[in-house]
Amino acid sequence: MPIRRLPETLINRIAAGEVVERPASAAKELVENALDAGARRILVRLVNGGIDGLEVADDGIGMAPDQLRLAVERHATSKLPDDDLSVIATMGFRGEALPSIGSVATLTLTSRPAGGEGWRLVVDNGRVVHDGPASAAPGTVVRVDGLFAAVPARRKFLKSQRSELAACLDHIRRLAMARPQVGFVVEHEGRRILNLPPLPDDGPEALLARLSAIIGPEFASNAVAVDLARDGLHLGGLAGIPTWNRGIADHQYLFVNQRPVRDRLLMGALRGAYQDLLARDRHPVVALFLDVPGDFVDVNVHPAKTEVRFRDSAQVRGMIVSGLRRALDAAGHRASSQVSGAALAAFVAEPLAPAASGWPPADQFAAGAVPFAPTAGQFAQPAGLAEAPRLFGQLPPAFAAPAPAAAPPASPQFPLGAARGQVAATYIVAETDDALIIVDQHAAHERLTLERMNRALAGGGVAAQALLVPEVVELDEIAAGRIADRAAELAELGLEVEGFGPTAVLVRATPAVLGACDVKGLITDLADDLSAFGRALSLKERLDHVAATMACHGSVRAGRALSIAEMNALLREMEITPHSGQCNHGRPTWVRLAKTDIEKLFGRR
Repeated sequence: MPIRRLPETLINRIAAGEVVERPASAAKELVENALDAGARRILVRLVNGGIDGLEVADDGIGMAPDQLRLAVERHATSKLPDDDLSVIATMGFRGEALPSIGSVATLTLTSRPAGGEGWRLVVDNGRVVHDGPASAAPGTVVRVDGLFAAVPARRKFLKSQRSELAACLDHIRRLAMARPQVGFVVEHEGRRILNLPPLPDDGPEALLARLSAIIGPEFASNAVAVDLARDGLHLGGLAGIPTWNRGIADHQYLFVNQRPVRDRLLMGALRGAYQDLLARDRHPVVALFLDVPGDFVDVNVHPAKTEVRFRDSAQVRGMIVSGLRRALDAAGHRASSQVSGAALAAFVAEPLAPAASGWPPADQFAAGAVPFAPTAGQFAQPAGLAEAPRLFGQLPPAFAAPAPAAAPPASPQFPLGAARGQVAATYIVAETDDALIIVDQHAAHERLTLERMNRALAGGGVAAQALLVPEVVELDEIAAGRIADRAAELAELGLEVEGFGPTAVLVRATPAVLGACDVKGLITDLADDLSAFGRALSLKERLDHVAATMACHGSVRAGRALSIAEMNALLREMEITPHSGQCNHGRPTWVRLAKTDIEKLFGRR
């Protein structure tokens, strides 16, 4: 077949495939154009998640009629005054967005510059069908109707209305984070779902207010400020403390020169900064703004402008890691504590050998039995355990509860030994004949709860426990919709929920095996799980993940004081429960410090 030149309409549609993948791509390009036009207020209207209709109105500088005609031609732009691609100071610059959108939809441009006349230009799938005067306020209104209507092969691959709406909102929120001085309003089918008024300046206080409005008011109180300048580069923003984390990585907002990016180098640096501070399946919440000279970064490496290339990537990575570490370390007790390297090396997580004892009786695991419940007063002291001698004689007055009967330290029947006390109301300290055992009470009980849930599911389903007063959990509209859509599947897991307006979920019952649990935290994390799964996977296909999320919220929390009897009951159940050596997040639930290791720590060996 001989080489031929493609027709202009086909060239435009190929270009559209690179720039406009879905309604969110078009919304992103149009909002970026509005920002480059100096807009102070931007209104976005969506119909059917942007699939059937998308409109972006701004109060920017507007365009004259001749500029409107040039705007819909390929590679026409006002954003490269000196034709230098090495220094780009605007959001858009390729000159492909408007002609690409106009080739696969009906594009209506209405604009009026200050002191000029209004004009309207309509492009229907690549053909100009209207070009004439129109009544218009100063600024520009761009409307996109019937996206991919003439390209059914592309339209059928669009996702549901809720998914497309979520993608549009995500792009707009990211753009709004970097521009607190610009007001953003988003309406979906006549209903306002996002309203961010313009703030008087773009200083730290304005940034904090804008981030709190988008991410949530809890973010400001659970984050530390990041501020590091080095060699002409500046890193700023807020980073969530490790204990305030999410189940997916979608709450990480990264910006380079106010441009939202999803760059693998930056994401890798972020993971490195939080290494050893978070569980493997938990992710920090951050909003980081990296400002660099224009010739230090190349933003022209991806059609959607979401990836960048740095002149010195190692410098950028080191700056992000050191900036985050410095901010988290300065937070003191709010961040994870640093452990001595010598002491940490002496603590070794070991697999737990099966107990030789027959306690508790096998019939305790019959249907409906809960040998270890998370509520107070239900930690049973195993019968037949003798009083053990105290290691340290008289306990200090601060330890108010004397130790009752406990397992003999030398007994081989109890690999985790006898409980001796509790440290920081979080860690159980136990003694065996030749070692010291430290147990993370929350991590351990989390695994025990998960194993009980798995047994209940294998036996036909998880029993539900009705709440005395149904609890209303506020979420954003997309997250609430995900929970409501999966109500039937969640009911099989013992969680009874229903929609309660567009932005809330009503919880009527929780799994009985969880006991009293953090309902709000549970629903929030399940919404994150559903976002990560997508609609293609059912909850049964990801049952292990969902059950682990539920078990986490139904477990004994760190900070709860336990009696010696409760501690021993926890140790005994760990000894007979499969996989109790690790929690649901892959962390060890207990560590063993041998007598020889203790002697090494004190220089005795």
